[in-house]
Amino acid sequence: MKRKITLKQIARELDVSISTVSKALRNSAEISDDTKQKVQAFAKLYNYRPNNIALSLKNRKTKTIGIIIPEIVHYFFAKVIRGIELVANRRGYNVIIGLSNESFNKEVINMEMLANGSIDGFVLSISKDTLAQQDYHHFYETINQGMPIVMFDRVVNEVNCDKVIVDDLKGSKKAVNKLIENGCKNIAIITTKDYVSVGKLRTQGYLEALEDHGIEPQSDLILKIVEELDSEDHLEDLEAEIEQLFKENKKIDGVFAVNELYALTAMKIARKLKKKIPEDIQFIGFTDGVLSKHATPSLTTVSQHAQTMGEQAAELLIDKLENEDDEENYQTVVIETELIERESTK
Repeated sequence: MKRKITLKQIARELDVSISTVSKALRNSAEISDDTKQKVQAFAKLYNYRPNNIALSLKNRKTKTIGIIIPEIVHYFFAKVIRGIELVANRRGYNVIIGLSNESFNKEVINMEMLANGSIDGFVLSISKDTLAQQDYHHFYETINQGMPIVMFDRVVNEVNCDKVIVDDLKGSKKAVNKLIENGCKNIAIITTKDYVSVGKLRTQGYLEALEDHGIEPQSDLILKIVEELDSEDHLEDLEAEIEQLFKENKKIDGVFAVNELYALTAMKIARKLKKKIPEDIQFIGFTDGVLSKHATPSLTTVSQHAQTMGEQAAELLIDKLENEDDEENYQTVVIETELIERESTK
């Protein structure tokens, strides 16, 4: 049985571009007869069959970008989408949004559906389920068939594509350094399980900041939340876990939370336990959402500049779509974070 072959492999073997292979297989008049015969013979030899995900190729432009996000009711993702739309519209592209709901299966289905002639390329943030399973076959297949992907925020190093991220580690260190400078000596972190890359990096930043100041990290001050508690249906369970953290560690005087939900929930519990903010406990959260500005007290946050992230991702994807050079040159753009001080810190 002959091995399965992709457009990219045919292009590499014959030293031509992916778009040349695609056109040759479709008998395009743009390609010489000699090249067409060579490509078609090679494809036949290896029993090449186009996958559904290959139906929207560079030579069949829809001028539409597919966006896949884990959740829609999230200020961060809403701002990223705004940034993508601004650039896409300016450069003559439309956008279609698919929602994975943090599910691997939904992510795969969305990608297959949109790639079936609807779009030219993807901007996406990976679902937690995909990160947990570490199954990236749908990304590899999409890229191998000539459709570019740009990942943002949640990315994986194993997949060769353009990426837009923030410096999660540096942003977290900035936040924890602020708490230490403000006199906090028992700083807790509320974070995610380690398979979520951003949570892992933010936890690492927390640990490094403590060590830089000669503070021994304490395992009982590290609360790792399971993903099920991130939804509205389980907010009471999330509150119970955070309340347990405070009750078992009465000396906590600072809290760093890796997202807005954890930070605001922790502030709610602190007030319930009659703690004064920021006099008794200071709080900093990651992601500068609209709720952070209007909370009581308002929350000090690490801003990811989500709209800028979306703009950069759209520029990278459209540049790739409009560049006829098929060389595999990939960029990782790092967006600098900014600490926005409000009433939850001194």
